[in-house]
Amino acid sequence: MHCGSPAFDGRLPFGDERRPRLRPAVAAGRRAASGILGRINGMRDTALVPPRTISLVGMPGGGKSTVGRHLARQLGLPFRDTDHEIESVIGCPIRDFFASHGEAAFRDLEQEAVDVLTQGKPIVLATGGGVVLREANRRALRERTTVIYLRSTPEELVRRLRHDTQRPLLQGGDPLHKLRQLYRERDPLYRRTAHYTIDTGRPSVSALVHMILMQLELAGLVDPARVPSPINTPRPPQGGDDPAGG
Repeated sequence: MHCGSPAFDGRLPFGDERRPRLRPAVAAGRRAASGILGRINGMRDTALVPPRTISLVGMPGGGKSTVGRHLARQLGLPFRDTDHEIESVIGCPIRDFFASHGEAAFRDLEQEAVDVLTQGKPIVLATGGGVVLREANRRALRERTTVIYLRSTPEELVRRLRHDTQRPLLQGGDPLHKLRQLYRERDPLYRRTAHYTIDTGRPSVSALVHMILMQLELAGLVDPARVPSPINTPRPPQGGDDPAGG
């Protein structure tokens, strides 16, 4: 299926059965939910600690996906990324979906994905930068998961994203001006949604993961006997680690 093609007609296959035609954004959202739910149901049992999903929120380029993968490995949990889950269902990059169907249609998809992913077994979940724009997403994340806000300044972000062409809201014009606008709009929403905030600055990925593990352990959400953290394990050398991105 290609974004904007006749195949994207709002019809949702469930086995050999097809549902009636629906509004494209709603249909795509339900299709995303169906595909994501199937993946969740197929997950193996993992560590019992932490007791619920760890969600990462923050600005585009704040390191959510990169840090999330490393954090999931440390915790022995599956890693999921809402943007990647949506792309696997719609069959095209989000940038193309934006161009074909608009931001509102994408936000419908995103809301469906968040609703499903926050109700499955514990995972580490990286979310899109605009996930907090909808109250339903903020509520689902805060009530069902432990939310970490990876906070980065617009100046740090523009350095990381200066060659990025995949983020539709940052294309054209002055990226720093756009990031400052997004930060003013979204930072209060991130802080309202998050249980904990980690300032990213310029630390390595491993340093950020250790900072998160320390916060989770201090909060009693990570069993120190099962998950190494800087409280009881010497920090490994950080030379050569790439800065957080993505």
